[in-house]
Amino acid sequence: MLWGQGDARAACPSHERVNALVRFLEAREPVRGLRTDLSMKDAECGRRRLVEKLESSDNRVVGYKAGLTSKAVQERFGVASPVRGVLLEKMLLEGGADVPFNFGARPVFEADLMVVVKDAAIHKAKTHLEVLRSLSLVIPFIELPDLLVAEGEKLSAPLIVSLNVGARLGVVGKGVPVRATPEFAESLAAMRVVVSDQRGKELASAKGAAILDHPLNAVLWLVQDLERSRIKLKPGDRLSLGSFTPPLRPRPGLDVTVRYEGLPGNPAVSVRFK
Repeated sequence: MLWGQGDARAACPSHERVNALVRFLEAREPVRGLRTDLSMKDAECGRRRLVEKLESSDNRVVGYKAGLTSKAVQERFGVASPVRGVLLEKMLLEGGADVPFNFGARPVFEADLMVVVKDAAIHKAKTHLEVLRSLSLVIPFIELPDLLVAEGEKLSAPLIVSLNVGARLGVVGKGVPVRATPEFAESLAAMRVVVSDQRGKELASAKGAAILDHPLNAVLWLVQDLERSRIKLKPGDRLSLGSFTPPLRPRPGLDVTVRYEGLPGNPAVSVRFK
């Protein structure tokens, strides 16, 4: 029981328990007995301690991710907003990468989207066009999260936060230069995101508006949530905006491509599971 299930009340996970959690992560073993009754404040403390254990001089923080970005998932976990995780340098792989199908304790893959921050003016952005003016690239992104907890175990939004929102790996495609125009903003909401296998079979699809009614709303939310923690974004920081489709299970020999039909050039990104 890593989180002290027998304690009278939940609290910020101790350094000893976070060290134990890291051992489970490294061994790719599902965890049992984690508390779901953490306060969000204690969950954020647990996330901070976990990231501190994983961070190093060659594995620095390079950005942030939004999770629970659909209304249905928020309702399931009883929250009214997304949750935030931290991205580390070694989590991000180049498009076309070969990845073990069992890369995590409970591995899944999701069609995501990433943006790159151009300048700190993003903290003053209130509209989609103002957000676009402070972004340099929109990047095709397949996130490879690790649900980590064993099947059948209960989950809560604070527990998900304390586990860094499942951040494990992700495959990054070639970036599309941002255009700060109403047309570009509209393309992000109207695009069709299609997940397919190596035979061209469609595995899942969704409109861009599946993320908070517009992907740029996830950027605005992340900026506000980071400011609440007194974190300022820097040029080059990356933001993962959430999943367009439900999580899917990897399997050996599966090649996955995600296409963003309607963005300039209809960009795509692929990953191969071995």
